[in-house]
Amino acid sequence: MLEIIDGRAQKSPVHILRPRPLGRGAQPEDTVRQIVEDVRLKGDEAVLAYTAQFDDARLSPEQLRVDPGEIARSRSLVRPELIDALEVMAEKLRSTCERQVDEGWFDERPDEFVGEVVRPLRRVGIYVPGGRASYPSSVIMGAVPAQVAGVEGIAMCSPPGRDGEVSEVTLAACAVAGIDEVYRVGGAQGIAALAYGTASIRPVDKIVGPGNIYVTLAKRRVSGWVGVDSDAGPTELAIVAGEGAVAREIAADLVAQAEHGPLGTHVLITWLPELVDEVIAALDHEVMVHPRGDDVESALTEGGQAVLVADLDHALATADAFAPEHLELIFEGARDAVDRIANAGSIFVGRFSPVPVGDYVGGTNHILPSGGAARWSSGLSVRDFVRHIYVSGYERTALERLAPHIDALSAAEGLPAHGRSVALRLEDDG
Repeated sequence: MLEIIDGRAQKSPVHILRPRPLGRGAQPEDTVRQIVEDVRLKGDEAVLAYTAQFDDARLSPEQLRVDPGEIARSRSLVRPELIDALEVMAEKLRSTCERQVDEGWFDERPDEFVGEVVRPLRRVGIYVPGGRASYPSSVIMGAVPAQVAGVEGIAMCSPPGRDGEVSEVTLAACAVAGIDEVYRVGGAQGIAALAYGTASIRPVDKIVGPGNIYVTLAKRRVSGWVGVDSDAGPTELAIVAGEGAVAREIAADLVAQAEHGPLGTHVLITWLPELVDEVIAALDHEVMVHPRGDDVESALTEGGQAVLVADLDHALATADAFAPEHLELIFEGARDAVDRIANAGSIFVGRFSPVPVGDYVGGTNHILPSGGAARWSSGLSVRDFVRHIYVSGYERTALERLAPHIDALSAAEGLPAHGRSVALRLEDDG
């Protein structure tokens, strides 16, 4: 189930390939383009038509929004231990987010000042996947950073089931998070509705949250009209493991990521050939006992790799070049090695820090950059829901001091009115 790649002889980082979809052509992009355009032009009519087509749920415009009372009641319809877990998740993530709050700054001088003020976005949309499974954790991960940032309007979209309802566990998470604006709409039509607005759904300023290829393409399509977070592609896990790592635990971690579905990348990076053999043997058992063993085996066959490297330095360089969504470090001195990683969505340090802790109750966000985007972007945080606005002010003495520089630069750039706007003020003796 793991393709073995022997890179011990090469000095540069080993290149890790991500699975790519085959045989799809431009069809998803064509479909998304049509859906987004229809929703932009026809609003609710298109949203309801596509909801009936893709989710087999037939709704009226009045049924698009979930009644807030239904959201409140959902707390009593799910297991109490789930509510407890969601509350722990929200509390720990909120604690993390409160440390991310930036209040701006000012550099004050006798005759000038410059600084930044921080303002929350006015209104945001959170997309929560549905369909094959429910993801209440994604409600918390999207809502809490926005709330801590000070966003006043938060709308959530999630695809309904054939009964026309959003899952009870998703609504329970909304109740825990304090989200009472929820819409029964998913897919590209949900993204378009949040971006452009309809008669039933007010538009937002930014859309965040994971989804399938249609959701991802729709977010790209509306980007520029609204803000969006980084692409949420297929899941990724890289495990750098050495002495002290336990093969069956690594196998369990690989299976845990593989159960997210196809096109994911699940990589073991090690300098220990015997560990590769032990992990491959342990995978057979972990896959066999999984309720969806065939699907997991297919995902591992498609995207599973065991990369042999020369040593720890080579392993860390290989992981850093891959820039994974999730990175586990399981070897002696793993904590110190964090300083040597520049590219990763989230790092999990040590044997007792598997990715599922961060997925749920570790206090970190699980909406993370994938597909190599960790080279330039970060996991979802408070910073995604605020704007930094520059502010400056100058007295006459400061303008006199800066005027020669402005004049030189405006002349060099062929923008004489820039210099004149300054010079006119200084001609006035008053």
